[in-house]
Amino acid sequence: MRRRWLPAPLLSLALAVLWLVLMHSVGPGQILLALLVGWLLPVLFAPLRPDRVRMRRPLTLLRLIGVVVYDGLLSNWQLLVSVLRRARHPPRSRFVQIPLELRDETALACLCIIATAVPGTVWCETSHDHSVVVIHVWDVPDEARFIADFKTRYERPLMEIFE
Repeated sequence: MRRRWLPAPLLSLALAVLWLVLMHSVGPGQILLALLVGWLLPVLFAPLRPDRVRMRRPLTLLRLIGVVVYDGLLSNWQLLVSVLRRARHPPRSRFVQIPLELRDETALACLCIIATAVPGTVWCETSHDHSVVVIHVWDVPDEARFIADFKTRYERPLMEIFE
């Protein structure tokens, strides 16, 4: 019962404080409005909130974060070199279709963020059944190797964490 009337207590508190900060006032009327906004918005938007996420292997998450940071730095460097020598060696850009075993929606969202955050790759499309994603890659010398690396470095750890 409490969850229905106050679905997100911390969010309610944050919204009320934010209201007061934005209004530059702590008068009784503004406090009442802040409490109303802080209570009403989470109640109205509760059906839109995703289900609670259950992570199974937090150490795998830390390792994945390290891999993504490393890949981001390496990709920045490779992209810079590729752009500078573009006249002599044009990039082999293409759309790559990657078959997925991953089914958890939160894990798919994380995979999308990772693919877009790493320079040189952009998540373009997901099939209706979430079994294939299309990613545009700036430079792909070997598509099969790229797919295998993508699945090993990102998809498998996400499956360990969320499924």
